[in-house]
Amino acid sequence: MAALYIYTFLAGLFAADGVPNFIKGITGQTHQTPFGRPSSAIVNVIWGWANLVVAGVLLYFAHPRVHELRAGAVFAASVLIMSVLLAHAWSDHPEHNKAHTK
Repeated sequence: MAALYIYTFLAGLFAADGVPNFIKGITGQTHQTPFGRPSSAIVNVIWGWANLVVAGVLLYFAHPRVHELRAGAVFAASVLIMSVLLAHAWSDHPEHNKAHTK
């Protein structure tokens, strides 16, 4: 049961981190990745895709069909946690808020 919680929680974190990079990349925009400031669109597509693949693999090994409701709740909670953390981090990032003056 612990593996279900751990794997689905981590899958949610990876999925939530992968989506913005993938979206920025496929729209041709640069965005921050661990590889540089800012990373090219191609690097962002690859980074986002890799995060989504890791999320999928983690969900596969979590066997969420055994306890679908629990797995879904843990996954949703971790997506929310990572999304709030990313929103907080990027809202204070000067390169992403040039047009927004405070």
